[in-house]
Amino acid sequence: MTIATIVALAAETEHHGNVALETVWYGIVAICVFGALAVVTLSYRNVANRHSHKAEAYARAHANDVQHVGHGH
Repeated sequence: MTIATIVALAAETEHHGNVALETVWYGIVAICVFGALAVVTLSYRNVANRHSHKAEAYARAHANDVQHVGHGH
């Protein structure tokens, strides 16, 4: 290899650009995915209490069906 070739290769490999700007999209995509998962998780908030009148009516109707034997396991 000649010195001119080595200098040309070194000059070519020095220019990488800004690595932080090239990889910022991974962070943006991750934030969007976790944000969407948070919305899905929050959509299930208070689901058990939405139909509490049905749960209470079922508990009253089937109160005699419950058997308390042992410690529950």
